[in-house]
Amino acid sequence: MKKTLTILGFLAVFPTGAALADDDCFVPMADWQPRDAVARLAEENGWEVRRIKIDDGCYEIDGLDAEGRRIEVTVHPATLEVIEFEYEDHDEDEEDDDRGHGDRDEPEDD
Repeated sequence: MKKTLTILGFLAVFPTGAALADDDCFVPMADWQPRDAVARLAEENGWEVRRIKIDDGCYEIDGLDAEGRRIEVTVHPATLEVIEFEYEDHDEDEEDDDRGHGDRDEPEDD
């Protein structure tokens, strides 16, 4: 009995792994705001939306901020609270452009 109480006390103080995943959203679909509301949130913040998707039960906006920087924003599906806001460090299009310069086989003038 003492062991059981000790384990229960430990679990009460230290939450399980599922509770530690703070970037996951556990909200019933019936309580979700529509995608249009997420798009309006982005517009109100001056963001250009490239894609709205669902990741780990949250809305995720991929797009550009008002200055044209790539962003990824995680939004709570029920409250539309911004949970996480990240600037993307690299632009795949720019990497492709950088790799492409000077790598083409051009005919040489002999």
